Amino acid sequence: MLQELLTAAAATGSAGLVYVASAARVVKQYERGVVFRLGRLAGQVRPPGFTMVIPLVDRLHKVNMQIVTMPVPAQEGITRDNVTVRVDAVVYFKVVDAANALVQVEDYKFAVSQMAQTSLRSIIGKSDLDDLLSDREKLNQGLELMIDSPAVGWGVQIDRVEIKDVSLPDTMKRSMARQAEADRERRARIINADAELQASKKLAEAAKEMSEQPAALQLRLLQTVVAVAAEKNSTLVLPFPVELLRFLERAQERPSGT
Repeated sequence: MLQELLTAAAATGSAGLVYVASAARVVKQYERGVVFRLGRLAGQVRPPGFTMVIPLVDRLHKVNMQIVTMPVPAQEGITRDNVTVRVDAVVYFKVVDAANALVQVEDYKFAVSQMAQTSLRSIIGKSDLDDLLSDREKLNQGLELMIDSPAVGWGVQIDRVEIKDVSLPDTMKRSMARQAEADRERRARIINADAELQASKKLAEAAKEMSEQPAALQLRLLQTVVAVAAEKNSTLVLPFPVELLRFLERAQERPSGT
């Protein structure tokens, strides 16, 4: 009799161990557990740690709650100013409601990917090329809003959307390079013309000062001769007295006056 009781207890203990082993589940810190009992959602979402389910009746689905980094394939489109471009982006999102992520949508990652691609093509068609190249922060916010609106019902929250790269046709790249070169040349000419204007004003002031002091012009001539003589060249400089020119000028004016 005692042996039969011990055998029954051992069998019961073995059955209990098998039950516990088959019913025990461990949910990691970054996961949440969703239990379906005979196909229906059962109870609340299971928190991280040790949990139990009913074998052959319950099915535990673990949902990752970490931020997911999803690259968006490059989308080709025509901007509002009729330029063909290829734009790719990256989406950062996470699950905030594990039950809705499993119940409301078949595959929330695939759904977010498709929504991101269609939204990116829509953004391309509504934007100018200059906005895609220089004002990406505004476009990122608009793209995030377009993806986040339907994703809220799926238990998914869009954390951030970033446009990675904008690819232009080779002809457009050459046109932009020519435009930048022409703009730089225009600014160089304006700066050069402004320098010539300032130099002419200074020369006019210098001429006015020298006209009041005739000896100043002679000193300037001597300085020029010294500067030329300092160089090793074959230039021959013959200074001509300015006073002699003035004397000849006055001599020509006298006969005409008489």
